[in-house]
Amino acid sequence: MHIQFVRTLMPMSENGVPTGEVPDVPTARPDGALPAHRSLSGFTGRGYDKGRGRLWQAAWFFISGLIVVRWWCPPTLRVIILRAFGARIGQDVLIRHRVRIHWPWKLTVGDNSWIGEDAWILNLEQVTIGQDVCISQGVFLCTGSHDRESPTFEFDNAPIVVEDGAWVAARATVLRGSRIGRNSVVGATALVAGNVAPGSLVAGPLATEKG
Repeated sequence: MHIQFVRTLMPMSENGVPTGEVPDVPTARPDGALPAHRSLSGFTGRGYDKGRGRLWQAAWFFISGLIVVRWWCPPTLRVIILRAFGARIGQDVLIRHRVRIHWPWKLTVGDNSWIGEDAWILNLEQVTIGQDVCISQGVFLCTGSHDRESPTFEFDNAPIVVEDGAWVAARATVLRGSRIGRNSVVGATALVAGNVAPGSLVAGPLATEKG
C-alpha cells in the first residue's frame, strides 16, 4: 500500500521540543511582488451558481434545521427529504444526525455508504461520494475557496469526488478540487488538497505505519 504522510511544521528547540512559536509567513509572492490590497466591499460572488432559487434555498435551510439534522429524525426519513430536495442518493445509505449539507441538489451518494455525525458537506459545487464509502464523524468536505489574487476575493470553487470504497476518517478535511481514489484511506485529522491515489493512505501528523 502506498502511504502519504501529512505533517504539521512546528519550530523545535535544540532538544527536539516544540517551542510553540509560530514562524513568520512571507508576505511577498514568489515573483517578488506584494499581494494586492484586498477590498471585500467589492465582492461580487461571480462564478458561483447556487443551482436553485431563493425559495428553494430558504425551504432547505428551514427543513434541514428543523428536521434533517435532529437526532430524532429516522435515517430513512432523512434520505427521503434529501432526495425531495434534489440529492441523488443510492440504496441503503446511512446519514447520521447533525450532518450538515449545504445544497442537497449538489450531492450524489452511492449505495451502502455511511456519513457520520457532525460531518459537514459544504458543497457550493458538486460533491460525489461513491459506493461503500465511509465518511466518518466530523469530516469536512469543502468545495469552496477564494482567489487570493483577486482584489475583491472572488470565489475559487471546485467539486470533490470520493471514489468507491474510500474511507475518510474522523475530523479529516478535504479541500476543493480533490479526488479521493478508490479504496484509499484519509486518516483522522489529515488534510487533503489534491488527488489521493487509489489504494493509498494519507496519514495525519501523529499516525504511524503498522506492519
